[in-house]
Amino acid sequence: MELTLEEKEEKSLEIIREALERFDGKLATTFTGGKDSLVVLHLLKRAGGGKVPVPVLNLDTTVKFKEALEFRDRMAREWDLDLIITTNREGLKQIRLAEDHEQCCLVMKATAIDMAVEEHGWKALATGVRWDEQPARVNEEYFSERPEHTRVQPILHFTELDIWAYIEKYDLPYCELYDQGYRSLGCEPCTSKSDRPRGDGPEREGRSQEKEQIMDQLRDLGYF
Repeated sequence: MELTLEEKEEKSLEIIREALERFDGKLATTFTGGKDSLVVLHLLKRAGGGKVPVPVLNLDTTVKFKEALEFRDRMAREWDLDLIITTNREGLKQIRLAEDHEQCCLVMKATAIDMAVEEHGWKALATGVRWDEQPARVNEEYFSERPEHTRVQPILHFTELDIWAYIEKYDLPYCELYDQGYRSLGCEPCTSKSDRPRGDGPEREGRSQEKEQIMDQLRDLGYF
């Protein structure tokens, strides 16, 4: 039987509370400026009694939408986030952005994650990954072991429409790009608007399809 939104919320909160206990002081979360990581942030805020109780990692690839960056900074101010922005500066010297999608995502995202985890001594990292968002994610687990840390994925069971129902229910602010026709936000050179409404067809059809086709390999290398 399909869970209600309230039941899905409680499941997510249970996972977050377990993660906070298991990785006491060694848990961080990611925030892209997108809708999914926004919901994870709000769930963490609820679990933390009104304040996000862990550091918040943002990966700046230097080619993110300015609207997403502005929203990131707005949320950091309004929710008093312990925001940590990481850019793989050395990696930038090795690649041409958005040219080789596998290499670009590996260097600017997967490697940047590893850099931040090592630098800050985190044992676990929460993300906004969902089962229905991408075929490469359908077998993910709430606690997924990586070589150097554990991925905590508390909203796997949310759908795209669940995310928007949650945002509406709690009257959360969100990045303005979603009102301009975008359904999934990535780097600007690799993201376009969708012709379909929310909940209709592939959510990530506006993302680079070259990258989507190698998502299994990218995830093996550490991508979200």
